[in-house]
Amino acid sequence: MKPEAPFNLQLSGERFHVLYSIWGSEAEVTACAKAMTIEETVEYPEDVLPDGDIREKMTGQVEDISHAEDQRWSVEISYAVETTSFELLQFLNVVYGNISMITNIRAESFTLPPSLARCFKGPRLGKNGLRKQLGVPERAITATATKPMGLSSKVLAKMAYDYALGGLDIVKDDHGLSDQRFAPYQERVRQCADAVAEANAKTGGKCIYFPSVTAPADQVKERAYFAKEVGAGGLCIIPSLIGWDTTRMLAEDDALGLPIICHPSFHGAYSMYRRGGFSAHILYALLPRLIGADISIFPNYIGRFSGTLEDCQSTLRGCADPMGHIKSCFGAAGGGVTLNTLPELSTQYGHDIVYLIGGGLHHGDSLVESCRAFRHFVDTH
Repeated sequence: MKPEAPFNLQLSGERFHVLYSIWGSEAEVTACAKAMTIEETVEYPEDVLPDGDIREKMTGQVEDISHAEDQRWSVEISYAVETTSFELLQFLNVVYGNISMITNIRAESFTLPPSLARCFKGPRLGKNGLRKQLGVPERAITATATKPMGLSSKVLAKMAYDYALGGLDIVKDDHGLSDQRFAPYQERVRQCADAVAEANAKTGGKCIYFPSVTAPADQVKERAYFAKEVGAGGLCIIPSLIGWDTTRMLAEDDALGLPIICHPSFHGAYSMYRRGGFSAHILYALLPRLIGADISIFPNYIGRFSGTLEDCQSTLRGCADPMGHIKSCFGAAGGGVTLNTLPELSTQYGHDIVYLIGGGLHHGDSLVESCRAFRHFVDTH
């Protein structure tokens, strides 16, 4: 029995669009797309949906189905902006909620109308603001991480000092550093922030230190504010662990006022199955921008991760493409970036990028000289 038909819902008529890949025959894909319009919105038997706005406007609408390759089809579905409650988590729930438990559906991209985009502040500094703060108007940005886990706070701070002394722009905690007893959070962050400040005073540089604040939910803000108090210039966050909306909360906190690096640890759970999850375009670009990342680290196509060159290029496009008032952010190539691979990477990525070299800087006789060689390359290419 149908529920009583509702009054006119007075919807705005604005809709956001999501592009999916769906695998199967044309008939299977057509049926799947139709089912998705119900599953991701009203989740109710279609034959008993009430007439009027719920049936005609609240459900998703298939806008286009086109053959892409082999058994893959590109399917565009639009949704009423009101389905999102104008909140990040409900937006994600509509984009890829129940269908995340169905095989052969991958979310590829999305576009937002102004009414929905206005709900998100996006990156605090963005590319241009970060370049201005670093004093780097054109060249690629250089970055590294303090590692390995197990070193004391004192040793990690000396490492941070050498990085900054060698001319690098960004020093972040390795994402695995948390509050371990061999390098407790407050002790490590205070010492590393002091070390980078000391090196900057000596060189006249503007290196920024980004400590890792991935922490239990009840400690996240406390750690973030402590980092600011002791002189850290940004925060490194794993949104797949700490929470996408928690990351947004920190990025949009004007009292905190720090730029954000998003680290991709645990992101593979969203993307490793190529016929499901999120594309690199969403996972490493559009979504990080939406939650306020100024830098989004992505898995480099050279190295130990499974990203492809196409994934990397798609990520960099997503970091830069127009998105209303939401600023562009930097993509940061990580994993497989070394002094030896930089020449090839520079031909693919150019200079509008952050190059993140970790352990690869530690093979020479002098860490400071390795950093200077890194800087020399980006300065001259």
